[in-house]
Amino acid sequence: MPTKEIIQHIGTLLDLAGVVVIAVGVAVATVVFGLRWWRTRQVVDHYRAYRQGVGRAILLGLEFLVGGDIIRTVAVSPTFTSVGVLALIVLVRTFLSFSLEVELDGRWPWQGKGPVGGSSVGARSAR
Repeated sequence: MPTKEIIQHIGTLLDLAGVVVIAVGVAVATVVFGLRWWRTRQVVDHYRAYRQGVGRAILLGLEFLVGGDIIRTVAVSPTFTSVGVLALIVLVRTFLSFSLEVELDGRWPWQGKGPVGGSSVGARSAR
């Protein structure tokens, strides 16, 4: 089997892994949300945890999908067009990652792990 075919199959497997991670992660988060709701009958109490679970599944799945794209683009068909498409894919994935990070943690990724004290993300503190 030629090397390019092996690399193509590896990229396809990573794509499949990304889709499976997203699907299973969303399903697990949904089941956990349903069980929590069933016990307490409170949607609001568990909604944030549900969104965080779904967001984490999407982030991890995106990592696999981008990995597959990188492998195929760099190893199989390194043309200027394919590298440009890869750059756009990575740009979109980076934007999604930042957006999901802010959504999940309520802070920018480069901010410390400490709690955000009552201010919204991006808000400047009064001096």
